[in-house]
Parts: sequence; structure tokens; C-alpha cells
Amino acid sequence: MLNEFVAMPAWTRARSGLATVLALVCAMTMACAHAGRPMTVEDAAIADASSCQLESWVQNNRASTEYWALSGCNFSGNLELSLGAAHISGEYGNHPTAILQGKTLFKPLTPDGWGAGLVFGNQFQLGSRFIGDLYANVPVSFSFQDDRYIVHANMGWLHEKAAKRHAMTWGLGAETKLTERTTLTTETFGQQRDKPFFQFGVKHWLLVDRLQLDTSYGDRFGRSNAERYVSVGMVFFGGSMR
Repeated sequence: MLNEFVAMPAWTRARSGLATVLALVCAMTMACAHAGRPMTVEDAAIADASSCQLESWVQNNRASTEYWALSGCNFSGNLELSLGAAHISGEYGNHPTAILQGKTLFKPLTPDGWGAGLVFGNQFQLGSRFIGDLYANVPVSFSFQDDRYIVHANMGWLHEKAAKRHAMTWGLGAETKLTERTTLTTETFGQQRDKPFFQFGVKHWLLVDRLQLDTSYGDRFGRSNAERYVSVGMVFFGGSMR
């Protein structure tokens, strides 16, 4: 996921016929720096020390289908390293891509408190040069009523390699705990010069603290469903490696 603060590494914009697909890829790419499936907006939290997690999801767009897998591990205590890959297929061909990402915290998020961190990463197409779209993002999170409500605000930077341009990125999202196992997510996110996206999602603990299922629906404002997408996924949380 994704994630997508969110970095929005967009793919090449050179072919106008790919505009719709690329915009959807851009939205999903943001999920690669995110508060946890199904959110795209990033949070001020990382995997527990000496533990890993694996996220996998499928996203159906108007003109393509995306298959994602993203693993993240915290080996040192305050640095989460993630490696992800995706296969995106549609009417304009196949687009294998990979992501490398790091995340650290300046202040961990605590119940009824706040937290802040830094996300940085690189997304590139497999078979091309290693350095692709580069991004960095500062997430700030706020907890209310013992984590029943959590609000995330993101501000970041993106360098799109194909377009040879820099852009500011932003995101605002919220998590509302409906039950002890089920959480509703709402968010909006975007980048400089482009219309923003919105997304709604639900995540549910099938096995508490071990296996989570999720689904989401999103679209870009003002596009009359032209860029809508739906995703379903799961997250597996591993135990301590110590």
C-alpha cells in the first residue's frame, strides 16, 4: 500500500493516452508510504522493534488492475525499512515497479498525545535505472479519547523523474474506531498543481494484532468517477525476531 505522506511518485506523463492510468498509479503509489492499509496518508508510527509486517492488496481501476506486496521491518528500533513490488496490467500494457522506503520517528505517537516522523523513498520501474521517483514526507499524528480518534496530517516533497519536475505533496486523514476490531478511515491527499483524491476505507482485525483485512474506495475530486478505484487487502504482523 499504500501510500500513498505521502509520496505520489507518478509514472511517465509523456504519453497523453496514459493519463488516466498514470493518475491512478500515482494515487496507489502514495499508499506505499501510508498509515497502514487501507490508508494512503502516513502516520507517526512504525513497526515494533525487531519485528516485520507484510501487506498485500489488489486494486481495480477503470483501465488497469494492480497487484501489490510490501514488506517492512524494524531492525534497529527507530528505523523501519520497506521493500515493495507491484504488477500493474491493463489496456496500455504491463508495468512492473519496485519501491524502497525508510521511516523514522522524531516523536512516537501515544494515546491522547501526538507524534511526528520522516518518510523517504524511491520508486522505480523494474528494468530501468535504479533511481526513479524520489520522495520525502513529514507525518504528524494526533490521538483523541485513548486512540478512538486519530488524525494524520502530512506535508512532503516529490521529484518526478519522467516529468523532470518537483512538487509539494500533502495529505489529511482520520481513523475512527467503530469497535475493538473495526476502524473506519477517511482521507484526502494530493500534490501541487493536481486535483486531490479522496478515499474511504475499513479495516478489521481477523486475528487481533496478527492478521488484518481491509477494503477501500477512492476517486479524484471533480472527475465524475473517471479515476475511481476499489481495493481489498490484508496485513500480516509478525512477532518479535528476538
